[in-house]
Amino acid sequence: MTEPTVAAPPPSQAEPAPEDLGYGPTPELVQAVVNAAEGGDAAAVRTLLVPLHAADIAGVVGQLTPDQRAMVVAALRGRLDPEVLAELHVVLQDEIVELFEPNELATAITALDTDDAVNVIENLEAADQREVLAAIPAADRAHVEEALAFAEESAGRLMQRSFVAVPVYWNIGQIIDYLRDEDDLPEEFYEIFVVDHNRKPLGTVPLNRAMRAKRPIVVGDIMDKEPKIVPVDMDQEDVAYVFRQYDLTSAPVVDRDGRLVGVIMVDDILDVIHEEHGEDMMRMGGVTEGDLYTSIVKTTRSRSAWLAVNTGTALLASTVISLFDATIEQMVALAILMPIVASMGGNTGMQALTVAVRALATRELTAANAPRLINKELVVGLLNGALFAVIIGSVATFWFASLPLGLVLGAAMVVNLGVAGLCGILIPLALERFGADPALAASIFLTMVTDVVGFVAFLGLAASFLL
Repeated sequence: MTEPTVAAPPPSQAEPAPEDLGYGPTPELVQAVVNAAEGGDAAAVRTLLVPLHAADIAGVVGQLTPDQRAMVVAALRGRLDPEVLAELHVVLQDEIVELFEPNELATAITALDTDDAVNVIENLEAADQREVLAAIPAADRAHVEEALAFAEESAGRLMQRSFVAVPVYWNIGQIIDYLRDEDDLPEEFYEIFVVDHNRKPLGTVPLNRAMRAKRPIVVGDIMDKEPKIVPVDMDQEDVAYVFRQYDLTSAPVVDRDGRLVGVIMVDDILDVIHEEHGEDMMRMGGVTEGDLYTSIVKTTRSRSAWLAVNTGTALLASTVISLFDATIEQMVALAILMPIVASMGGNTGMQALTVAVRALATRELTAANAPRLINKELVVGLLNGALFAVIIGSVATFWFASLPLGLVLGAAMVVNLGVAGLCGILIPLALERFGADPALAASIFLTMVTDVVGFVAFLGLAASFLL
């Protein structure tokens, strides 16, 4: 049977933007909300925002000023979908919840899944947290308090408490009757967990399989055995790896005794992957995702610490240059060409570093393949060094009419790019080995190495062979 074909769009036809397809807030919508907020028109704010999806409301709120956000929250009081709180960036979340009375916030938190409720309440001040928890119904409060007892960024914080679990000896008919009669079921679920008499997971049954099976069939006969179980204290990055590795839509969470206590859903893992990936990329630049929403003073303070460390490494590079001041004085061309060696080394190192940090995060770089990848990055660095040694060396030769200068520049290029490629993978591996975050500190050390090695190689060779 022939597969249906779809004609490709003309090459000149641009892909439609998400907002053109009705996804996400459009610039026109955001501007209309800004105008309504500035004009104090609460009715217009409600008309514009109430019909939207919670994620789109959060997207609009994120593009407003603090004063505009306060006006929007006041306009939506009593009509704000609690899911909006879960969709907000943590910096905005902290700002918005301060605009709620404890009883209002408790009502909103009660409407959320346990994992989302914990995300909202965990950053409150201790006194505010106690006040809000006291206003939450006892059953919901117990779940939230128990989740708060788990370590941050663990499976326990991430899991939902509502799930469907049945005994291994039940048949499909019993399960269907249970699902129809039971009122306290999760709003969404994709799998039925099969447990023994101690509530330990034995397997899972996808809903589509359960719905297609005959009523007399025992669930233990059609379940997927050996489910991918997540310990309650597993780090969320490791949980994300399990989901990605085995293409899961949900996974059972067990306590230290192996008993089923919760479930993690794929939508929560998508948030984790986005959060961890963005965090790694931001840290490599010495910034945080929250910089988009924090004040000028806070952003300046957070970035200044990173710049202070870079100042130290820059001073070290300058000290190295000062050791060759007499050499530079005798040949001004060296001062002109020095930045080329350092910048090429820095870019080469960052290429290897970016690949290594990402591979460590996704567990694609391990002790098993590290030697091979280290050798690869060294060879790539040397080959690129040789390639650009010819190019840049030739330019320097014709520019300053000096073949020896071109050869020295080319040799320094090979040395620095080889070292840059090697250190671009070794530095994150070493930081990971000693328990530090490679994304946070690796770029500083790499910049220091490529600057120092580049200057020493170039100026040292110049001092030895040109003067």
